[in-house]
Amino acid sequence: MRSFYHYMMRYRGNKKNNEEKQLAEWMFDDHSFPKQAKSYDEISSYLEWNAPFPSALSVFDQLYDQYKIEEE
Repeated sequence: MRSFYHYMMRYRGNKKNNEEKQLAEWMFDDHSFPKQAKSYDEISSYLEWNAPFPSALSVFDQLYDQYKIEEE
C-alpha cells in the first residue's frame, strides 16, 4: 500500500482549482508533512495543528475514505 501522500499527488496539477488540489499542493510544498504515513491518526493529528485552510480536515476525511477503499 502506498502512502497517503503518494495517493494525493494525483490531485496536483488539476485544471480545476478545488480543495482537493489545494490540499495536494500544500502537502507537496510542506516539507514537514509525514510523506510516508498511511495512518489516519498520524495524518489527522498533523493536519489539526497545521491545516492550510479552514475545511482541510473535512477534505482530508473524504479523501482518506477513498484512499482506504482504493488502496486495500
